[in-house]
Amino acid sequence: MSVVEVSTFRLSAGTDVPSFLALDKRVQNELVPNQPGFMRRTTAHRDDDWLVVTLWGSEEAAVAFAEASAGDPVRTAFEGSLAPGSLATKRYTTLD
Repeated sequence: MSVVEVSTFRLSAGTDVPSFLALDKRVQNELVPNQPGFMRRTTAHRDDDWLVVTLWGSEEAAVAFAEASAGDPVRTAFEGSLAPGSLATKRYTTLD
C-alpha cells in the first residue's frame, strides 16, 4: 500500500509567491524525483493556506526521504520560506 503525505503551511511574511514557487519547483525537480519510492507530488493553495501532497510507495520510503533530505540546501530554503510554526505534516495509508 502506498502512503499519501499531506503538508499544510503558510508562507512567511517576507516570502512572495513567485519566490516560493521557484523554491517549490526546485524541490519538485531536484530533491524528490529520484528518491526511492517517490511517486508523485503536487502543490496547491487557497488564499494564504498552502498544501503539498506527496505520494510515496511506502511509509518507509517517506521516512527515508525525510531523514536523507534533512539539512539539504533546497529543503532548508523551502522550509525557510514558511511561516514559523505553520508546517504540519501527516501521512495516510491508501486503501488499495
